[in-house]
Amino acid sequence: MRQALCIGRAGSLAAVSAAAIVLAGCAKHDDRTYQGYVEGEFVYVASPVGGRLEHLGVQRGQTVNAGAPLFVLESVDETAARQQAAAQLQGAEAQLADLNVGKRVPEVDAVRAQLAQAVAADKLSSTQLARDEAQFRAGGIAQSQLDASRSTAQTNAQRVRELTNQLRIAQLPARNDQIRAQSAQVEAARAAVAQAQWRLDQKAQKATQGGLVFDTLYREGEWVGAGSPVVRMLPPANVKVRFFVPQGVVGALKPGQAARLHCDGCAADINATVTYIATEAEYTPPVIYSNATREKLVFMVEARPAAADGPKLRPGQPVEVTLP
Repeated sequence: MRQALCIGRAGSLAAVSAAAIVLAGCAKHDDRTYQGYVEGEFVYVASPVGGRLEHLGVQRGQTVNAGAPLFVLESVDETAARQQAAAQLQGAEAQLADLNVGKRVPEVDAVRAQLAQAVAADKLSSTQLARDEAQFRAGGIAQSQLDASRSTAQTNAQRVRELTNQLRIAQLPARNDQIRAQSAQVEAARAAVAQAQWRLDQKAQKATQGGLVFDTLYREGEWVGAGSPVVRMLPPANVKVRFFVPQGVVGALKPGQAARLHCDGCAADINATVTYIATEAEYTPPVIYSNATREKLVFMVEARPAAADGPKLRPGQPVEVTLP
């Protein structure tokens, strides 16, 4: 009963300075027991992308495991953006593949057919040139006819060489700089897909760690701004106890030291570990630096129970802390 009255005079446990003043004046059951209260380090779950709250998967007071779905925001725009990015990536990859294999098969076949015709014409003109040379030596044809036959043979031979080069080039991939440029386009498209997928994934938030759903801050159908918390969670490991000790005791405390917590309604005391000791003192009024007021000098200390014992305590709950 004494503990409840002392905490009640504090007015608000969230005000550390007020708690320090009142708790320092509360009576102790013994020289190593101090009044304190429970605090929680809350985890505010939000989406970096805004949208209408489509589904709220938890309710206040519910305990969830890590990975449990918490809420979903509408994702019409993000889904469309993801599909668009995927289509652009597919197109960029197709262009890169086309550059790597050279011209299309029908184009290569057309050049190959032209080369076959040129080879046939070259053979025919070469045969005709041999005949005309024999006829010229026998005096059967004029010089002009031999020259015409020789010109035709040379033209056909040049055509064969030209088409042979065209066929070889048609079978080659694109130039290295073209391939590098298109490869960069593919990488940019992949990055766009990853970005669109990330934005889409952010519309559905899950619990990164298990704990108590301490509060829900929006209702289904409401608009949630980017970065606005929708669920406030309290993981068991984030439960801690704050209490205040006089300056004559703080020097003997150190982090890692054991403590024992007692609360009304608890079946048994709860073991805790000192995790933080304030480096600056707080005074209860009047603030007079004299030997007569040294007993009013207190230090804030924090202790944490084991994660398994965290759910046994609630923020704002008064406790008694006993140091061994």
